[in-house]
Amino acid sequence: MAIDRMVMAFAGGFVLISVILSQLHSPYWLFFTAFVGANLLQAAFTGFCPLAKILKAVGIKPGVAFN
Repeated sequence: MAIDRMVMAFAGGFVLISVILSQLHSPYWLFFTAFVGANLLQAAFTGFCPLAKILKAVGIKPGVAFN
């Protein structure tokens, strides 16, 4: 799996988990959802994604989005 798909999978997983936790535990988990969304938005405009940098350093092959 390429970096761009892994980033989307991680983001989607974190959003789903935090929404579930907001319903089961505390509504403050929605702040984490907002953080993930804000990070995705800034990555779309700047091209900088911390997770993509970490995955690239680990040796995962980049996709077309994060070269």
